[in-house]
Amino acid sequence: MATTKIKKSTKTVKKPTVKKVVAEIKSIPDFVTRGRTFTGKVISNKMAKTAKIQWDRRSYLYKYERYQKKRSAVMAHIPEGMVISIGDVVKIAECKPISKTKNFIIIERITKK
Repeated sequence: MATTKIKKSTKTVKKPTVKKVVAEIKSIPDFVTRGRTFTGKVISNKMAKTAKIQWDRRSYLYKYERYQKKRSAVMAHIPEGMVISIGDVVKIAECKPISKTKNFIIIERITKK
């Protein structure tokens, strides 16, 4: 009886390589936002990863039946990769407390100085 040998192919099959593309999204923070959102102007960014944001609002004075101008200012976290300078108009959103004074995070920069 004659036996036949079956040759196995010696070709190596290359597996398709998947390149991991990490997109640098500079406007989406790592923190989950919830609650209120505001648009304000950066008045200070001297602290590490923190900026002070200020915006104008109007409150009604019942006694004089008129409106009064007031300003609100809060500390906001600057996410990694985002460059913020004094005078920029930014959009901030409320998030879980990051530190003793920071409860907001900068979502996007609307206009440059």
